[in-house]
Amino acid sequence: MKKKFVTNLGLIILLNVLIKPFWMFGIDRSVQNAVGSEDYGLYFALFNFSLILNILLDLGITNYNNRNIAMHNQLLSKHLSNVVVLKFLLAVVYAIVCFSVALIIGYDSRQIFLLSFLVFNQFLLSFILYLRSNLSALYLFKTDSIVSVLDRFVMIAICSVLLWGNVTSGPMQIEWFVYAQTAAYLVAATIAFLIVFRRLEFFRLHFDRSFFIVFLKQSYPYALLILLMAFYNRIDSVMLERMLPDGKTEAGLYAQSFRILDAAAMFAFLFAGMLLPIFSKMIKEKDSIKEILHLSFRLILAPALVFVAAAIFYSDKIISMLYTSSSANYSGDIFLFLIPGFIAISISYIYGTLLTANGNLKHLNMLAFSAMLLNIVLNIFLIPLYKAQGCALSSLITQFSMAFGQILIAKKYFGLKINYVFISQILIFVTILALTAYLTTQIFTNWLIGFFVVMISGIAYAFIIKIINIKALYQMVRYGDD
Repeated sequence: MKKKFVTNLGLIILLNVLIKPFWMFGIDRSVQNAVGSEDYGLYFALFNFSLILNILLDLGITNYNNRNIAMHNQLLSKHLSNVVVLKFLLAVVYAIVCFSVALIIGYDSRQIFLLSFLVFNQFLLSFILYLRSNLSALYLFKTDSIVSVLDRFVMIAICSVLLWGNVTSGPMQIEWFVYAQTAAYLVAATIAFLIVFRRLEFFRLHFDRSFFIVFLKQSYPYALLILLMAFYNRIDSVMLERMLPDGKTEAGLYAQSFRILDAAAMFAFLFAGMLLPIFSKMIKEKDSIKEILHLSFRLILAPALVFVAAAIFYSDKIISMLYTSSSANYSGDIFLFLIPGFIAISISYIYGTLLTANGNLKHLNMLAFSAMLLNIVLNIFLIPLYKAQGCALSSLITQFSMAFGQILIAKKYFGLKINYVFISQILIFVTILALTAYLTTQIFTNWLIGFFVVMISGIAYAFIIKIINIKALYQMVRYGDD
C-alpha cells in the first residue's frame, strides 16, 4: 500500500507542478493585473460566497462516496445511477439559496449576473469532484491525476488567447474569465463522466426517494464538516468586502496572498485525495496505519517548512514580482501573516483525512465549528483595525488551532506516541532553515537566486537530517512493501 501511495503521489505531483502553478501565477495573476484589484476583488468575494454555500451541492456525498466505494466497489453502478439525479436536485436547491442570500445582503445587478455563472460553475466543479471520487475509490490514481488537471489545462488555453492572443478589441474583462471557467468545467465534466461510465456494469437514471434519504443520512456529517471548513477558510474575503468602505480593494489585495496559499494547499490536498481511500481500506481490514501516517506526514511537512521559510524571508519581493497594483510593504505583510498557515493546512490534510476515514466526524465537526466561531470573532475585531492584514492573522490562528486539535484527537483514537526524536529533528531543521534563509538575504543581490538556494538546500537538509529517508523511499518504490 505504501508503494502504491508513493508512486502515484509522484505522478499526481508532477502533473500538478506542470499545470497548476502556471494557472495560478501565469493566468489567474495576469487576469488580476489586467482587470485591477477592485474588479478582481469583486470576483474573488463572489467566488468565495458561492464556494461557502457549495456544500448544498454535495452534502458530503463526495467524501462519503470515496470512503464507501473504496470499501465496496460493487456498489458503483447502483450509486452512480441514483446520485447523478440527486446532484441535479441539489443544484436547484443550491441556486435558490445562493440567489436568495445574495439579494438579502444587497448584491447589485452586476454581482448577481456574475454570481449566476459562478453558481453554474460550482455545480460543474462539484460534479467533477464526485466523479473523481469514484476513480480514486477504485484506485485509478493515474486516471484521476489526469482528470484533476484537465479543467485547468483547458482554462489555460482559453485565457492565454484572451490575454495575449490579440483577439479582442478591448482590455480583459473579469466576465470573460468567468466564461472561460464555465467552458473548461463543461469539457472536464463530460470527459470525467465518460471515463467513469466505462467502468459501470449498468447506468439507469433513477429517482429513488428512499435511497436519497438513506444516502444523505450517511453523508450529512461529511457535509457539515465541509460547510464549517468552508466558512473558516473562505469567509474572510466576504467579510472584508462587506465590512469596509474600500472592501473590494482590500479583498483584492488579500486575494493576492491567498492565491499563493491556495496554490500551495493544492499540493497538500493531493495527499488527502489519495490517503482517504487508502486509510479507509486499511482501517476496514484492521491493518496498522502508523507507518503510512508517519511517511505521509514527513513527506508533506518537510517541503511545507522549506517553502514557508523561503516565502517569509522574501515576502515583499514575491508580492512585488507577481503583482502590479499593490504596495509591496502592505501586501507583503498580508502574505507574511497568511503563508505560515500552509504548515497547519498540510498537517490538517493528513490527520483530518485519517479521522475522516475512521468515521470520527462528530469530533471533527465540533472542532471545525469551534474554528469557525474563532475565525469570525477574530475577523470582527481585526478587520476594522488592520483590514486585510487582520484577516491574514485571523486565518493563521484558526488554521493552527484546527491542526493541533486534529493531532490530539488522532493521538487518542489511534494510540499515537509522541516521537521526541522526530520533534528534535524538526527543531534542528527549522533552525538551520531560518539561518540559511537569513544568510541568503545578506549574500545574494538577486533575491530569486536566494529564494531557490533556500528551497534546494532545505530539501537537501531534509534528507541529511533524515526527516525524509531517501533509501527507504527507493526500496519501497523498487521492491514494494505489500
